[in-house]
Amino acid sequence: MSDRKVHIYCGSGAGKTSAALGKGIREASMGKSVIVIQFLKEKYTDRTAEYYKRLEPELRMFRFQKFPENYESLSEREREDECRNIKNGLNFARKVLVTGECDVLILDEILGLTDRGIVPTEELRGLIDSVGEGMELYLTGTSLCRELWPCVDEVTEMTTPYLSSVK
Repeated sequence: MSDRKVHIYCGSGAGKTSAALGKGIREASMGKSVIVIQFLKEKYTDRTAEYYKRLEPELRMFRFQKFPENYESLSEREREDECRNIKNGLNFARKVLVTGECDVLILDEILGLTDRGIVPTEELRGLIDSVGEGMELYLTGTSLCRELWPCVDEVTEMTTPYLSSVK
């Protein structure tokens, strides 16, 4: 029986990143090393960056995007630059998986790269296939990427609840 685990937190609802980071912080508190690579996220506030710094060296956070603006609001040239940066982040994730550099790898908002045509689903499947024994991988994002579900151990779909109007 394999002791590698792959989890997906996906959907339109809130809490995907919080759930994955919570798992990462829990694992770090038990002595495991955690790497978080964020994709398609806005720039940190100084306070958030300061908080993440305090979690080092057990939990290390990486972002490869250069522009603080939302990906959709970038010009075509800026998107091309950002795609190169994102691919650098993917290459780093691949290196981390192959070398076993950490116990837990969180790829935050990576599923959204498929919807934007930046990364094909097959590339994400390759990352999943690279997860070694004793390692955990968390993938988050709004895209459901259902074609990945058979390859993972756990899928949690976050949805926006239907709220009827109250009179």
